[in-house]
Amino acid sequence: MCSATTASTHDRDQLCINTIRTLSMDAVQKANSGHPGTPMALAPVGYTLWSKYLRYHPEHPDWPNRDRFVLSVGHASMLLYSLLHLSGVVEIDEHGQASGNPAVSLEDIRQFRQMDSKTPGHPEYRMTTGVETTTGPLGQGCANSVGMAMAGSWLGQRFNRDGAALFDYNVYVLCGDGDMMEGVTAEAASMAGHLKLSNLCWIYDNNTISIEGHTDLAFSEDVGERFRGYGWNVIHVTDANDTHALGQAIEAFQAHDDAPTLIIVDSIIGYGAPNKKNTAAAHGEPLGADEIRLAKQAYGWPEDADFLVPDDARTYLRDQMVERNQPAYEQWQATLQQLDATLADELNRMRAGQMPDGWMDVMPDFEANAKGVATRESGGKALNAFASKIPWLIGGSADLAPSTKTKLTFEGAGSFSAQNPSGRNLHFGIREHAMGAIANGMALCYLRSFTATFLVFSDYMKPPIRLASIMELPVIFVFTHDSIGVGEDGPTHQPIEQLAQLRATPGVLTLRPGDANEAVQAWKIALEQTDRPSCIVLSRQPMPTLDRTRYASAEGVARGAYVVADAENGQPQIILMGTGSEVGLCVEAYEQLKANGIAARVVSMPCWELFEEQDEAYKQSVLPDAVIGRVAVEQAGPLGWERYTGRTGAMVVMSSFGASAPIGKLQAKYGFTVDNIVKLATEQAQATGRS
Repeated sequence: MCSATTASTHDRDQLCINTIRTLSMDAVQKANSGHPGTPMALAPVGYTLWSKYLRYHPEHPDWPNRDRFVLSVGHASMLLYSLLHLSGVVEIDEHGQASGNPAVSLEDIRQFRQMDSKTPGHPEYRMTTGVETTTGPLGQGCANSVGMAMAGSWLGQRFNRDGAALFDYNVYVLCGDGDMMEGVTAEAASMAGHLKLSNLCWIYDNNTISIEGHTDLAFSEDVGERFRGYGWNVIHVTDANDTHALGQAIEAFQAHDDAPTLIIVDSIIGYGAPNKKNTAAAHGEPLGADEIRLAKQAYGWPEDADFLVPDDARTYLRDQMVERNQPAYEQWQATLQQLDATLADELNRMRAGQMPDGWMDVMPDFEANAKGVATRESGGKALNAFASKIPWLIGGSADLAPSTKTKLTFEGAGSFSAQNPSGRNLHFGIREHAMGAIANGMALCYLRSFTATFLVFSDYMKPPIRLASIMELPVIFVFTHDSIGVGEDGPTHQPIEQLAQLRATPGVLTLRPGDANEAVQAWKIALEQTDRPSCIVLSRQPMPTLDRTRYASAEGVARGAYVVADAENGQPQIILMGTGSEVGLCVEAYEQLKANGIAARVVSMPCWELFEEQDEAYKQSVLPDAVIGRVAVEQAGPLGWERYTGRTGAMVVMSSFGASAPIGKLQAKYGFTVDNIVKLATEQAQATGRS
């Protein structure tokens, strides 16, 4: 069978399927790590989809109108790597150009799960061409796919003209029992059903196995009925090896135009491994040499051949995909050439991660005001100003737009819905976890997405924020109600440790602006990012708008930390450091210290990450080592401030959860008053012998 050159179509299909299976088991065995069972069981599913239905051109894997294939069961990564290898997908380099190398070579498969390989244990976006999103944490790929499907609908409304489609792609997802158990999947599926995303198809591998054993240990619901309740079209294929039935199910999805589709596929994990089928072992560890020989024997495969790709399998999948998709690709290129010049420029900028000309010309400017405004208010005005110039800036909140002030209110913004997929206001409902993952999916499809909720609920969003950073996506996560300033809502709504958690996440900018003009600068900085997410942290309570003719320009936010007010001779005895609403407190304390004859400096530190990126000369100009008298003021936990206060500096921070009370009483109880800051600063100055 393996050496045949005149095999029938069915035989060649089966040959390719078995090649996927054997590559998967060989790679896992060589790495002595990984999950061979699911790739073996789903090989017919993946192959049928790719060979017969997936709109995907191996020579143009960055084709904007390609179908998206998401492997939410990221532990089955060898299925995707094998498909990419057999389909001959061409690598796209970091400059967006075809490198001439395969996306996944046979040597790459041999290096599965090894250092610096293109075949890590779970698929990594940007690392391997053809990987549409980083998956591994179960449920994330499912939720990403909802964002991809929403983006596809939005792009179609924006760019399709006169019956010619630039965007009408479908999104296919392979998911499993683990995905179905994760809450984020339920949130995302509920939203997809509500929005009637008919371009979305999840293929659910119903193999009834998880790491601990049979799923009936913890999972007994009727998944099909659950999804019917969500408003999905549900199809059942009783045998993953029945490629004809699989094809019919996919065709039924493609014909369905008013709901997403769930295809439930019954499979036997580790198919072909006689002694380990339907066991957790085939899910989570190599099969072992003896089992591999038995499986290969069952496939009619040379038992001792490792990483074998028979001649008939080497190009068969690739040729099918090119032949089927070349006409569609050429038609898409012709349609693109007819696109209006303005829209063509817009699409080019979206793909390149660039902004429209003049997008910063509308930056709001706030006059000095002792009473001031909450930064959620000024931030909302900045968002609306920028969004009016950036048509592809789209987002919303977890049912909190009136509180977070993130609703786009200008004419034509509209709300995204099943009836109006061109709307730019997204209504995520109370689904924070899915909201973040959906925003990531949108960003993977050229949109600049933002989300919003209260800072304390960033706890629900840590996984998608982390994955946005891993994937280098410039998603903007807005968090309001940033401190004990939420007052009577009490400790459940008063964030304490959340700022430290965000700052601890590598590759994330955390921006906590100190007044209205700093909030504008925070939005500008976040929108300038091309390869990292930003978290903009805003207040519910008003804070003074500083007089920038008297104090330094808010443009200093771009450097992460800057001197707002300084000693007359530029040689302070004491440095007051703060973020957010506490900057205003520091400025008031500075003026009182000045009146008391103590030379002080105020440093606003809205973004520690940007400050740490500055050169040493700038850091010393802001926080000189010679000045050891320091007071840090932030209505959050202390973690991290010791980097800037040193061992002897003082902190006015939260060392406990808050309480339910009016804001004034809370601030007095926990020391966030001008008098307390002045007292600590005076003690610091006296301790350093320079008062």
